[in-house]
Amino acid sequence: MSAQTLLAESGCHINADCGFPAPGLHSFDFRPIFSIGSFDFTKPMLLAIICMLLVVGFFWAAFHKPKMVPGKLQLVGEIGYNFVARSIAAEVIGKKGTKYVPFLTSIFFFVWIMNIMSIIPLAQFPATSRFAFPVGLAALVFVTYMYLTFKTHGFKGGVKNLVWIEGLPKGLVPLIVLLEFIQNVITRPFTLAVRLWANMFAGHMLIVMFSVASWYLLTPSFLSAVAGGSFVLAVGMTAFEVLIQFLQAYIFTLLASIYISGALEEGH
Repeated sequence: MSAQTLLAESGCHINADCGFPAPGLHSFDFRPIFSIGSFDFTKPMLLAIICMLLVVGFFWAAFHKPKMVPGKLQLVGEIGYNFVARSIAAEVIGKKGTKYVPFLTSIFFFVWIMNIMSIIPLAQFPATSRFAFPVGLAALVFVTYMYLTFKTHGFKGGVKNLVWIEGLPKGLVPLIVLLEFIQNVITRPFTLAVRLWANMFAGHMLIVMFSVASWYLLTPSFLSAVAGGSFVLAVGMTAFEVLIQFLQAYIFTLLASIYISGALEEGH
């Protein structure tokens, strides 16, 4: 539910006989676009599909017929690809990171475009503020991390890579093994999902709050000045959110590359 929907449904102002239509968890619930049995297809699902098609469509259009002298679309695609390759994969993974650049590029741009949907007219909702989407992306990264860990080191070496630290006093081994297991197997995917979700949830909530407050306080009286202040804050939060949207995509991809790097390295 967008800020516009809240305003349209409430029609409330401060001098009217109604309370402030405060946004909350209900602001992230949407009526089904259509239903098939017990399955409801909602706006966040539609936005996720649109974002996927945008990312796939853009890179296909940019690179399906690459040229030595790139056109504008290919040039933009190369800039985006090289940004991930040089600033993330090469810096974190090193030479081994080259083969994982397509995977990391896909993650970066998919997360970024889903975040950007928060400020796109008509969309006006970041799909990543629904917890299921960050969980799905974090699960994809985690499965890749586990697969590479055991593929690179075998079963015994993979377990050692996940939980073992050389040179520990024998008395500390059980505790450290447990802590390493919790950190690498449980905490990593959880924090990866929560970090992205919490930032996009909070950012969208603030934008909706100040947008609704601007409308609610808008009256012919002196409160119009307060409404103007709230509107300025809404615009400021939107501008700040643009930066956060990029940073969260970057951080998510950076952490994914760190996990891949850890999977390829020898145990501690």
